[in-house]
Amino acid sequence: MSQQKYNLAAIAVAFGVLAFDTAGTTSSFSRATPAPVITQATGVAAGVPNLYEAQRLVDEYIRGGRYEEDVAKVVAEARAWLEERTKTAVKPAIVLDIDETSLSNWPAYRINGWARIVNGPCDLQQGPCGLRAWQALAESKAIAPTLALARRARELGVAVFFVTGRPADLREATERNLKAQGYEWTGVILQPEGARFASAVDFKAPERRKLTEQGYTIVLSLGDQQSDLLGGYAERTFKLPNPVYYLP
Repeated sequence: MSQQKYNLAAIAVAFGVLAFDTAGTTSSFSRATPAPVITQATGVAAGVPNLYEAQRLVDEYIRGGRYEEDVAKVVAEARAWLEERTKTAVKPAIVLDIDETSLSNWPAYRINGWARIVNGPCDLQQGPCGLRAWQALAESKAIAPTLALARRARELGVAVFFVTGRPADLREATERNLKAQGYEWTGVILQPEGARFASAVDFKAPERRKLTEQGYTIVLSLGDQQSDLLGGYAERTFKLPNPVYYLP
């Protein structure tokens, strides 16, 4: 899949169509302003913010605390459902995405001007920072509300599964990072080596189906992308905000 497809969120921000939404499974992307109008005289799109302004808005949203507040609201809803549903569910389980759901990669994105650069080395001082190299460092910090949710699930006897699009060769670093941040789990499912999927739905939904075939009742699935959640095999889904990138 081309790098361009991974930067749709940045394009959305630049064209003023990014809307933050944390309600249930609704999309984080909706048209917040009319389509830009090209003026005859100058050929400049009226009302389109420049890239610097788009980066500033994203940085302000994340650094200013609103992002953390929105994440906490969604996870609070998920936790309330977990507390209620596990009273009667048979062999209950939760499924968590990892990146921007359980662990934060914002240091890598910030040094890149909030662009998504997947490959290449990671230079956190001057940039750029390749995402896979960053993940291999196992230095991502836990997203606190998700960690609390996972810990509460374990206390309630609920199985915790991570299903992530990270490649299989990052298993050791991923599990080391999760453990260092305080997570415990029943299983960590990574994308198979060499596998390619048009959408994360094509990978994650079948993995959830396999869990249900093992007798688990997936009471909730939590992710930052719609593609983390679509495809069924979870009683309820909860979508976290992600103002930086979109993955099909």
